[in-house]
Amino acid sequence: MRKLNIGLTEEQRQGVSEMLNRDLADAYLLLIKTKKYHWDVIGPQFRTLHELWEEQYQALTESIDAMAERIRTLGFYPLGTAEGFLKVASIKEAAQEIPTATGMVASLVDDHEQIIRNMREHIDRCSEEFHDEGTADFLTGLMEAHEEMAWMLRSFIEGQSLEADGTATRREPASVN
Repeated sequence: MRKLNIGLTEEQRQGVSEMLNRDLADAYLLLIKTKKYHWDVIGPQFRTLHELWEEQYQALTESIDAMAERIRTLGFYPLGTAEGFLKVASIKEAAQEIPTATGMVASLVDDHEQIIRNMREHIDRCSEEFHDEGTADFLTGLMEAHEEMAWMLRSFIEGQSLEADGTATRREPASVN
């Protein structure tokens, strides 16, 4: 194999690839959870959530592929097993759990926000520690997509929301920090 000569040392590329693999693992677990909720949601908001989650898992699938390809671009191999993903992911599975529709939305918001926080840290490290502005820019785009998905989900549960059984609950809008 020809040695990469892209202005980054092997150690820099490896450090970035390790971070990308953690982001990949989180995105894959989020994809699984989003698909599961897409299949399991019930209640008056079924169609709305079913369609929203289909859009989101399709976007996640594309970003997962792009992350794996970015890792390959840096000369390494992406994780590709459930065991590998579970070992390095920061978000957790929702095994054996079928929450209400609102609970599903809240769980996905939490996961997107965790991914956003991780990516902010990884963007900084890519620039400051590894001097890989290309990956920092790449992650910025992915982070912005997660911010939009989280916003869409958060908007669904703010204000007047419905539980899976159709009862209305009043939630105050989240405070802006």
